[in-house]
Amino acid sequence: MPGRGEHTRQLIIDSALRLFRERGYAQTTMRAVASEAGVSVGNAYYYFDSKEHLVQEFYDRLQAEHRTAAEPVLRQESDFGPRLHGVLTAWLDVARPYHAFAAKFFKVAAEPDSPLSPFSAASSAPRDAAVGLLREVLEGSTAKVDADLRAELPELLWLVELGVVLYWVHDSSPEQARTRLLIDRAVPLVNRLVGLSRLRVLRSVSRDIVSLSRALRGGTAEALGRAEGSADPDRRR
Repeated sequence: MPGRGEHTRQLIIDSALRLFRERGYAQTTMRAVASEAGVSVGNAYYYFDSKEHLVQEFYDRLQAEHRTAAEPVLRQESDFGPRLHGVLTAWLDVARPYHAFAAKFFKVAAEPDSPLSPFSAASSAPRDAAVGLLREVLEGSTAKVDADLRAELPELLWLVELGVVLYWVHDSSPEQARTRLLIDRAVPLVNRLVGLSRLRVLRSVSRDIVSLSRALRGGTAEALGRAEGSADPDRRR
């Protein structure tokens, strides 16, 4: 049973998510979150340095729920395609309750210098967890992949997942059925491309993909370093 401190922490997170949904991210302040949770402003800041940290906590929670929801397919399937399909649809299942206000987060997260961006240094923990889960999809499968591509593939799959998430954010179909259709159609294509990567005729293409992935990752790391150095140290509101 969680202690009082953990209970307060979760109460603050839940209150913040309600306000983000009702008022939007920009109009939600730490003072409003504290009032909603029934705690002092100082107590709210004791647990979270800023509302950005509250969103990062939400990211961590969502990723943990995703990991749990993906467990069955990772245990039961050994083929790469079904494993990837199961993990992507598991994300849709755990994210479903948050769809109504996902677009409000996206408006902020889409800003290049936003700490809520999936590419930001502040989002490194949930990003690494997501890439790690996709690495499990690959490593636990029977897929035969070009050796160089294998090392880069989890991050490339994470970019595929981001594309699915972006589509989902804007998907107004009932229960986001179009996003599920996207996964149904896209995963076989990804599976086929992964399987073809070992063919000699396509090895040069695989090498080009690997080279591009490494170049982009290096550029992103450099950009993150610059952003960290120039970031405003006081984000509290």
